[in-house]
Amino acid sequence: MILYFWRDDMKKIIFDCDNTIGIEGCDVDDGLTLLYLLGCKDVEVLGITNCFGNNETERVYENTINFLKEIGRADIRVYKGGLTPEDYDNAATDFIVDTLNSVEDVHILATGSLTNLAGAFVKDEAAFRKVKSVTLMGGITSPLVVNDLTINELNFSVDYKASYKVLTSGVPISIATGNNCLKVIVGVEEFRERLIKEGDKTGKYIIDKTNYWFERNEKKFGIKAFCNWDVTAGSYLVKPENFTYDKACYKLSEEDLKTGFLRKGNERDYNAKLNLPQINNEKGFMDEVYRGLESADIKLEV
Repeated sequence: MILYFWRDDMKKIIFDCDNTIGIEGCDVDDGLTLLYLLGCKDVEVLGITNCFGNNETERVYENTINFLKEIGRADIRVYKGGLTPEDYDNAATDFIVDTLNSVEDVHILATGSLTNLAGAFVKDEAAFRKVKSVTLMGGITSPLVVNDLTINELNFSVDYKASYKVLTSGVPISIATGNNCLKVIVGVEEFRERLIKEGDKTGKYIIDKTNYWFERNEKKFGIKAFCNWDVTAGSYLVKPENFTYDKACYKLSEEDLKTGFLRKGNERDYNAKLNLPQINNEKGFMDEVYRGLESADIKLEV
């Protein structure tokens, strides 16, 4: 067993993600979520576990290592997760189990496939049930439409059997669904205006690091914007007062989860109680996200 020591007043988080910021054609939101977390003074990132989704796990792992070096945060430990659906025997799963058995009040934020979380549940169910909370980005409750183009759900569906295990595990789970995340779209002009300030290296770095994603979305969707999918989940975990708590009964199935669909149940027929928070203060939410990004505790080269 590994022993860790952390300040009691910090929100201790394991960040499980498919980080591909900087990889051409791949989403930037996991990387932005990490930068946001690093800008929250009451958050301690215990470690990052990598999964597949935006890209293959090997590529995600290498990219995360390089990204942390680039922002001067190589002190954060990174663990490679499962390579394929239901690949539960991996370093990420071991880290999750060891940490939950060693540290109290650990929160898990997961923004990709749920392979590593399911692996922890299968390996040591008692340890998994010690988690303080699990916050996820993924799932849909209706078709996901961006500028009249219907897009696929790409988190819960890519390892639907793992998703079913996690979502029906009985631990406290909150989900930023694709539908709820779409309520706040980040426009390129506002993004640049809020982040670029004279002499601010962090803001300029973030703009330079994400320009390709704005260009990609303009070509694909016809919008000069992107959705802060994963940052929504991270912000809910850190600053839930900008959201409405929305817990209900769900009747989940592996068949529905093949498309990421979360089907409502009722008090007599359900297998999961899930919180699907909705943003109720758009300005407060966006101000909080920009505050975190601007305050990111990173060390960029001059």
